[in-house]
Amino acid sequence: MVQPKEKRVTNSGGDEERWITSVGIDIGTSTTKMIVSRLKLVRTSSALSLPRYGIAERLLSYESPIYSTPLKSTDEVDAERIWQLLEREYASAGITPRDLKSGAVIITGETANKKNARHILHLLAERSGDFVVATAGADLEGLLAGKGAGAEERSKQTRGAVANIDVGGGTANAAVFLRGRPIGTVTFHVGGRLIQVGRDGTVEAVSPSLRPWLQACGFRLEAGHKADFALLHEICEAMSRDMLDYLAGYAGADGASLSALLLGDPLVPMPAIEEWTFSGGVGELMDARKPMSLAETAAHGDVGPLLAHALKEQALRYSAIRFGRPEQTVRATVIGAGMQTTEISGATVHLDASLLPLRNLPVLKAELTPALLWQPEALSDSLRQIMSQGANLFGRENSPPFVLALSGLGSAGYTEVQRVADGLVEGFRAYFPDSRVFAAICENDIAKALGQSLERRFGSSPKVVCIDQVQVELGDYVDLGEPISGVMVPVVVKTLAFNK
Repeated sequence: MVQPKEKRVTNSGGDEERWITSVGIDIGTSTTKMIVSRLKLVRTSSALSLPRYGIAERLLSYESPIYSTPLKSTDEVDAERIWQLLEREYASAGITPRDLKSGAVIITGETANKKNARHILHLLAERSGDFVVATAGADLEGLLAGKGAGAEERSKQTRGAVANIDVGGGTANAAVFLRGRPIGTVTFHVGGRLIQVGRDGTVEAVSPSLRPWLQACGFRLEAGHKADFALLHEICEAMSRDMLDYLAGYAGADGASLSALLLGDPLVPMPAIEEWTFSGGVGELMDARKPMSLAETAAHGDVGPLLAHALKEQALRYSAIRFGRPEQTVRATVIGAGMQTTEISGATVHLDASLLPLRNLPVLKAELTPALLWQPEALSDSLRQIMSQGANLFGRENSPPFVLALSGLGSAGYTEVQRVADGLVEGFRAYFPDSRVFAAICENDIAKALGQSLERRFGSSPKVVCIDQVQVELGDYVDLGEPISGVMVPVVVKTLAFNK
């Protein structure tokens, strides 16, 4: 049972601590689950500065059962039934929405594409408290799963490239981290529910998304056919080998079978993977007994158990890549969000006050270097790549789609600022031509100069919000409040929390 009310204590070292109750709600393609956590926030700023808190400890207080996601139809989620489900789970956890200081509602997988996904997010957020709300496409889902599975932390420890492959019912979302930073995501049509099968081998359904790959590989599999154990094993093995060969750098994306297996853009060039982990429902099945018959394969009505062990066997073939253990498998999702105390931007901001407030903006980060600032072409390529990453992670519909956090501009003079403005405008227009607002946070005291430079280039649209002296990271969400005295902006930073 959780302690439902926030408590405030001061430890022996004099650093102010406080605990908050937070909740993470994951509404996925097949399943919905909720996790309640207690987060210890510790003040990280000095006594003479504005208060700033970081998450120092995470305690899991309650985990709901895993429910089938209720649907009204094939393209509409049943929002009221989800809320009723969550009300029961709140009661079981011993909390009410009033007890929650912060949280996160993430809609993932195919559910993110349902026509009422955005309505559900905001309905749940309004009834539950001040939440981060997000619909996660394949790239963001892979990134969140990689963080939850511990791949991000693991890459900090090993100082090498670590990939987490989150394999669910319909897709496998891979995210690669290097020294604690995400450097690439890619999605495959690989999942346990793509082939649904009965205990006697009768094929009940084959997902349309898998048919091109089956055809390219010469497999004939149709609903109503009888499949034997050897054929299903061969298909799972080939599917696993194609995906892992590509991630390991042994195969390019130009092959017919692999191009049919890829969903979205291929990987950008990146360092060789040194370790991989597997999360998601299929990742969890790797620890179960290997199926040895059709009846054991069809325990869940699909090829998930067989795919899990085919993946494990294939992954162990690569002697240069360690087979790691994820910290979480089926629950490799957010457990909540820690809300940090409101910060105040610097006074040298550039904004149109009528655009504020802006809430729940995801943070995209561009880390620039002095060397990059002096190479116009490389700088332009880098900023364009960051905009591409933003489009993949957060989509192109919202306006603004994200707030761009810029670091490394401390030594920038007039010429370098103009180069950065050129690159930002070019990249933003290419990927977000319909956005009416461009939002940026500068780590250094340079927002006014950069904002004016951006506005001269953008013209009347998009309008520019550019503030400074606020520290945020990729994966944070922020609220930008209405200006104070017309020149300073209050900023609430919300950091997604994962189980440790």
